[in-house]
Amino acid sequence: MIKTKKQFIVVLILVVLGFGVGIYLQDLKHQESTEAAWKANRFNLERFHKIRNYTIKMNAANWRIMRDSVGQELDSFMILRFRKEMDSIKELKP
Repeated sequence: MIKTKKQFIVVLILVVLGFGVGIYLQDLKHQESTEAAWKANRFNLERFHKIRNYTIKMNAANWRIMRDSVGQELDSFMILRFRKEMDSIKELKP
């Protein structure tokens, strides 16, 4: 297999370099994904605060208007979801 001490050292250096490069590339990807997660969390936190403020404003007098508004938003969401599904089906058809 490995016949000399020199060959063993060369193989050992190659293995150590391979691990070093692998760890470096993994760290780069980790930084990338962490940055993306922070951006997503920031967006979700802002959205959460908007929803919280919206629900704090609810009372018996404005419940019907707020409920209708929420229903309209859900309807819009369902329409957009349906369009997205239809577009993906059209892309599958030859």
